Amino acid sequence: MSDKERTERLKEQVSLLPDMPGVYRFLNDEGVVIYVGKAKNLKKRVSSYFVSRADHNNKVRALVRNIDSIMHTVVESEADALLLENNMIKSLRPKYNILLKDDKTYPWIAVTRDPYPRIIQTRRVEHGAATYFGPYASVSVQKNMLDLVRKLYMIRTCHLALTPEKVAAGKFDLCLEYHIGNCKAPCVGRISQQEYVESVRMAMQVLRGNLKEAEDYLIGLMNRESEALRFEEAAHIKDRLDRLENYRSKSVIVSATAGDMDVFYPIIDGYTAYCNYMHVVGGAIINSYTIEMKLAIEEELDTVLSFAIERICEKLSVTLSREVLVPVMPPEGEFAGHRFIVPVRGDKFKLLTLSERNCRLYRFERLKQMERTNPAKHTERLMETMKRELNLKKQPRVIECFDNSNLQGTYPVSSCVVFRDGRPSKKDYRHFNIKSVVGIDDFASMAETLTRRYGRMLEEGTPLPDLIVVDGGKGQLSSAYGVLRQLGIADKVEIVGLAKRLEEIFYPNDSTPLYLDKSGETLKVLMHIRDEAHRFGITFHRNKRSAGQIKSKLEDIPSIGKSSIEKLLKRFKSLKGIKEASQEEIFDTIGTARGRILINYLSEIK
Repeated sequence: MSDKERTERLKEQVSLLPDMPGVYRFLNDEGVVIYVGKAKNLKKRVSSYFVSRADHNNKVRALVRNIDSIMHTVVESEADALLLENNMIKSLRPKYNILLKDDKTYPWIAVTRDPYPRIIQTRRVEHGAATYFGPYASVSVQKNMLDLVRKLYMIRTCHLALTPEKVAAGKFDLCLEYHIGNCKAPCVGRISQQEYVESVRMAMQVLRGNLKEAEDYLIGLMNRESEALRFEEAAHIKDRLDRLENYRSKSVIVSATAGDMDVFYPIIDGYTAYCNYMHVVGGAIINSYTIEMKLAIEEELDTVLSFAIERICEKLSVTLSREVLVPVMPPEGEFAGHRFIVPVRGDKFKLLTLSERNCRLYRFERLKQMERTNPAKHTERLMETMKRELNLKKQPRVIECFDNSNLQGTYPVSSCVVFRDGRPSKKDYRHFNIKSVVGIDDFASMAETLTRRYGRMLEEGTPLPDLIVVDGGKGQLSSAYGVLRQLGIADKVEIVGLAKRLEEIFYPNDSTPLYLDKSGETLKVLMHIRDEAHRFGITFHRNKRSAGQIKSKLEDIPSIGKSSIEKLLKRFKSLKGIKEASQEEIFDTIGTARGRILINYLSEIK
């Protein structure tokens, strides 16, 4: 492959990257990671390597020449990206990174297990010695958080070995921290051990990210200070509230509660499956990888998971950890000696959720790549997916959707929008003026529209659509299905109703709705055509209502009849267009005499 072809392929990969924070890896032609970087926006950051810039140094030019492929992992924030980058550099030791030679670990906050606990900063996690919170992306973030909880709850900062016996014996004296309002002086009994421990417990809630209790406490305190006219103190408390609201507690990238484990999250999409893998060592994610698998037949998720685990372990030459996080349990009897867990809360659940997110993004990027490089294959896959998920008899190559619009029963109209191969076919859009319905009756309006639409298609021998989508629930669907039965085509074309509130899909003669994956392609296509029908109908209704109002105004002008009004609207489209027209244009349209009357009338109204 030439350098030009390689560069074009890499630019294609870059174009599919998400605008999200994360970590990217550059691999050489042997599949070895040669560089790890973090980004606030993956697409912008990675694309900068492939833009010709004079300020690229020799190292960057050498790096770019050796890139064969790009991998990435999406995270929640830039701080998480920094932590994950740190982990991966230490684990993978890429050639073009500045290797981290020191043994420093991340900044943590520890709550000691003393009778009167202290809240301190540390870089060493010793399980059982304290309760740890973090890690934090930087020491400054750690210190700000430590300062916040200490000042919120006046936690002691001294190194005294406080015990109830020593406090009762009066072994200690008041210090400056008490006098300046930073400590409640548990050392001399100014606050009981029980009250002090409760303050520490509330501080730990803040460190865990449970901010509601602290917010309620501060708001109450601020209100009391304001009522007492101590506005300066109230302002200080308001500053603490603002800091609390801006605080983001902890990262799932490194966790004090997680040990060594693997995380797998599979997704099935027809006859293709994807699985994301994350390797966690000492509570830190050090690797992330996603694979795509082709299935010969439809498989259950547990079977796909089992196959994916074997495939990933073989491909990456890794040994499965003793503890494994998964969304479903693998088939019984497989992977003996390993403990599989389906977490529902806590750090392990967050790890599984992060794996799911990366798996879904990988699938999305692969599908977008297929759509660009092989549109026919993408369309075939999409149609087959919709057929399967909607339980249709054939692929919905042509879909029609209907929507009604009116304003308190006036100017009732219906719209028909057509999608071919999952995309709008605007040349086939149609709108209908409702003729037989008086007042507001959506069911009757829908019945009239479908009768006219498909009655004409039957008369003309036009092919019927593969699927009809009705905007509405069971009532709208029942009315529409009745029309198809009267026309004798209920067995020739399939129809569903799409209720907007919960995006429920209804079928004729079935009261139980179908719920599709909110992020799935099938529901997105149905929502797109429904929204497009609504937009098209509203636009037509607005134009008709506007034209009706213009006609009403023009009909008040003496000597200007319906024929003249139609000529004016046909040429100038709107009242504004008529006002802006020249005298010659108006005379040319409706004659000199009527034109003078019209111009005089328009000059008198705003």
